[in-house]
Amino acid sequence: MSQKDKAAAFGALHQKGNPVIIYNIWDAGTAKAVADAGARALGTGSWSVAAAQGYADGENLPLEALLATVMSITTGIELPLTVDFEGGYAEDPAELAKNVGEVMDAGAIGINFEDQVLGGTGLYAIDAQAERIRSIRSFSDSRGIPLFINARTDLFLKEGDRSAHAGLLDEAIERAGAYADAGARGFFAPGLADDELIRKLCEAVALPVNIMMMPGVSVPKRLAELGVGRISYGPGPYRAMMAKLKEEAAAVFAATG
Repeated sequence: MSQKDKAAAFGALHQKGNPVIIYNIWDAGTAKAVADAGARALGTGSWSVAAAQGYADGENLPLEALLATVMSITTGIELPLTVDFEGGYAEDPAELAKNVGEVMDAGAIGINFEDQVLGGTGLYAIDAQAERIRSIRSFSDSRGIPLFINARTDLFLKEGDRSAHAGLLDEAIERAGAYADAGARGFFAPGLADDELIRKLCEAVALPVNIMMMPGVSVPKRLAELGVGRISYGPGPYRAMMAKLKEEAAAVFAATG
């Protein structure tokens, strides 16, 4: 498929109540393993990609290293690939568009794009983040590729007290509406775990909602019943694999003295 066709096919996978599963990868090897396991699409996780190369999350991985990773995945695998692009490695809309162009040049057909201020505090104001999304949409449209912008809000992830999440729902819904108007195609709410709040968000938001699997989040079948359109696994697969590797290595060293 062409890049345009892959982007369109990826977008079509997002259906409320019939979510696409993104079991997050971090390099070409894990991409092939997940593809061979039956994935319909692939997605990187920023935490995992950075950790696999010795960096902390939060755009500490050089952009050039991220682009090389993306290209190594898309060169060998035909499945659509969405990239966790954090804050786009830029604040200025024009610079954002340039960076997104490089990710697209590397073969990606979608991005996660978050509203927290990386290197600062808090979240971008709704209008400011919407303008950033609008610049990305305008750029991708100029290339004739329906880039899937998965607009992420960090409202819930930044609030560790889940009992306070209900009070954040109205703002999340407002952000989702503004991001959709600016050209987002999905709304990502990592950290949200309460079934009733997830249901309300899915009902109130026109975009397919992405929920991230983490402790306390219901199983995928239940999330589908709540209306979720995409389920992702974030750094979970990387952490599980590294724990297994450490366990097996420790057993080898213990056995050999």
